[in-house]
Amino acid sequence: MRLELSDEQQMIQAMAREFAESELRPIAEEIDQEARFPHETVKKMGELGLMGIAIPEKWGGSGADAVAYVVALVEIARHCASHAVVMSVNNSLYCDPVYKFGTDDQRERFLRPFAAGHQIGCFALTEPQAGSDASNQHTVAVREGDHYVLNGRKLFVTSGREASTALVFCQTDRAQGRHGISAFLVEKGTPGFTVGKTEDKLGLRASDTVEFVFEDCRVPVASRLGQEGLGFKIAMSALDSGRLGIAAQAIGIATGAYERAVAYARERKTFGVPIGQHQMVQWMLADMVTALEGARLLTLRAAALKDAGTPYTVAASMAKLFASEMAMKVTTDAIQVHGGYGYIKEYQVERHFRDAKITQIYEGTSQIQKLVIARDVLGTRP
Repeated sequence: MRLELSDEQQMIQAMAREFAESELRPIAEEIDQEARFPHETVKKMGELGLMGIAIPEKWGGSGADAVAYVVALVEIARHCASHAVVMSVNNSLYCDPVYKFGTDDQRERFLRPFAAGHQIGCFALTEPQAGSDASNQHTVAVREGDHYVLNGRKLFVTSGREASTALVFCQTDRAQGRHGISAFLVEKGTPGFTVGKTEDKLGLRASDTVEFVFEDCRVPVASRLGQEGLGFKIAMSALDSGRLGIAAQAIGIATGAYERAVAYARERKTFGVPIGQHQMVQWMLADMVTALEGARLLTLRAAALKDAGTPYTVAASMAKLFASEMAMKVTTDAIQVHGGYGYIKEYQVERHFRDAKITQIYEGTSQIQKLVIARDVLGTRP
């Protein structure tokens, strides 16, 4: 696998780094404390081409690749994980499946403005009884002529309050199980589609997470993504891509915490010397940077497989598993390096710690990633 980045990938990485340092770093703590969605800087991410990096220019994207997407997302998450999750959902869970499974008419309407950053998309799969068991959909879509009528609830929809269109998964034929699930592009403002409560979260507080309620919501057949019954395949394809995004997000969060820990270890003195000269602290920093490098390589490998058109489901699960577990450990140790100051908001490592936790949970928990990997090892994948 090629380890060095191409000139284009380096350019995108540098652009994202400069933007994150100049625009996101100064506001990250404030928007976290206020739980305020950052409309202006999200708009700027769109103007820079960060909201549809791997979508062809023909459809409003930047025309880059998955590796470029990963390295850019790391830079955004390094300073603000809330911006990173908005970028990740729009790229991986919305634009990617619409591009891959949509018709040209759907791409024109539901992809171009989103890849260009003019609008935001979201992904609605999780329900009260359908989290890790994604096939257990209770939201139903019943066809009536040239429309489907949707009824049900969706939970934990990232960017759901701010998004213009949602990719929604519904049961269209319960007797077919996972093969009876279909996907729909549902626009805000459609009668019967309402946004419920906004969740008060531990981390990623500047990104909104909401409930959707569908009550006799009529959606045109032309807004179905893919054929009827293809929804589960579309969801799993989107989650493969999404796991690359979460791995990159975890790496960025951990990088931010690690860099703060290194700076503090150089400045803080105990027993007459900087704490970085104490072997116990040195070992913690060595473990952090080694784990970060391992996560980075696993994630770049999975992204390169995607770019090559090679199956990458297991590689994405490995990257997401390792990176999210790494992020939780690195951010925990970063607090430990800071001692009591690490527990104080002023030093910001506690924000990285809070943001890291969700990477072990959403878009497939660590336990689900282990299940995917183990089934591949044993040759028992469904």
